[in-house]
Amino acid sequence: MTLRFETLTGAAIDPVIDALADLRITVFADWPYLYEGDPDYERRYLASYRDSAGAIVVGAFDGNRLVGAATGTPMEDHEEDFAAAFGGTGYHLSQVFYCAESVLLRAYRGQGAGHAFFDRREDHARRLGFQHCAFCAVIRPDDHPDRPANYVPLDAFWRKRGYAPLDGVVARFGWRDHGETQETKKPLQFWARPL
Repeated sequence: MTLRFETLTGAAIDPVIDALADLRITVFADWPYLYEGDPDYERRYLASYRDSAGAIVVGAFDGNRLVGAATGTPMEDHEEDFAAAFGGTGYHLSQVFYCAESVLLRAYRGQGAGHAFFDRREDHARRLGFQHCAFCAVIRPDDHPDRPANYVPLDAFWRKRGYAPLDGVVARFGWRDHGETQETKKPLQFWARPL
């Protein structure tokens, strides 16, 4: 299976929104996110990438089928969500590019998509003049009952890419885990690197 990567911005994102919404629901259903997806929410959320002048979607395609994607946008697009987490850190949100989601169907993992996703988002951020890239990852307890016995976090991959966790920079977001009837807030640790 050979993956083809496409960098999409602006109106070019629109044709993949439905497929990307489905992909996010599928991939984020797994550990560690355990996300009980909502297609309507997904489509509204992803429209913000189409509508942001600085946003990017890197699509991974098998033929014409979207099998993976990574999104990114200026951090200021998420200022309301992240301002509190970054308060007092010395990072100015205007200088940070947010590497939001990376999702890839399991059958296509191990073929270099993770590096392609970061390479293209980081290149895009540099072209736009950003000084840092950052992303966040959910924090789950080691003894969580749904944690797979063979789970290996992506920390080593992220560190190899030059990212490091930002001490105390934790956001809180709500979503429904499988089996939950209401959203609960989860902590997400920010990682960053200079560009």
